[in-house]
Amino acid sequence: MLKKSRKHPVASVALLATMLDFCDTGELSVFIDEAYVERREREFALERGGGILPGRELAVTFATLRANDLIWNYVVNNYLKGKTPPAFDLLYWNCDSTNLPGPMYAWYIRHTYLENNLRTPDKLTVCGKPLDLSALDLPTYLLATREDHIVPWKTAYASTKLLKGDLTFVLSASGHIAGIVNPARANKRNYWVNEDLSTDADTWLGASKPVPGSWWNHWAAWAAPHGGGKVPARKISGSKKYPVIEPGPGRYVHAKAEPPTTEEKS
Repeated sequence: MLKKSRKHPVASVALLATMLDFCDTGELSVFIDEAYVERREREFALERGGGILPGRELAVTFATLRANDLIWNYVVNNYLKGKTPPAFDLLYWNCDSTNLPGPMYAWYIRHTYLENNLRTPDKLTVCGKPLDLSALDLPTYLLATREDHIVPWKTAYASTKLLKGDLTFVLSASGHIAGIVNPARANKRNYWVNEDLSTDADTWLGASKPVPGSWWNHWAAWAAPHGGGKVPARKISGSKKYPVIEPGPGRYVHAKAEPPTTEEKS
């Protein structure tokens, strides 16, 4: 969209566990069909007030994709055996759900998961500008995770056929969250690299090289030439023009957004 407006504020792009071509959405596809999308479009119609999609709904959907780990494990150990679930930082983050604007959600699932329109040049229009991913020629870092149950890694690899420019595809071990949140200091797991992106996903993986440790170091080395010069960290937050409002993360994180009632929608 910015490129169509002849604006070039971005030097590089990094996409983490991201789908651009929704050719295979994995097990999530069982939840989305024309009937479901039409129902959500009616529910979130602007003339009815729009509304929000509760983050809890998305969390339950994603949990069902790994029901043994994220549902039945707690039914057995917590509900039946009375054991307190152990503290687990990644699971806590996973439970920090985000509400979505309903009309945006309905638009998104129709044009991506259902109709896969994003991959077709100029099929979609945003802010009055047609979208064409093939026009992007920025250096792009594509990271997928091998056991991802939300973004199948082979579908993430399909982005290499849509984008132009200098592309780097890296496959991390583990799943959607643990494969991304893998700090270099922990030196856990591994990742696979292969500069030849002309093949299909299986061939790419068969010829790839496994590298021990976190992908973060690989990304940092890739990003360095595109990031500009380093500057000292700020010692004081804010400025005279943009003063600090309050300590982070801000009061908004404590506000609960609830879906509108039937009376409010009508």
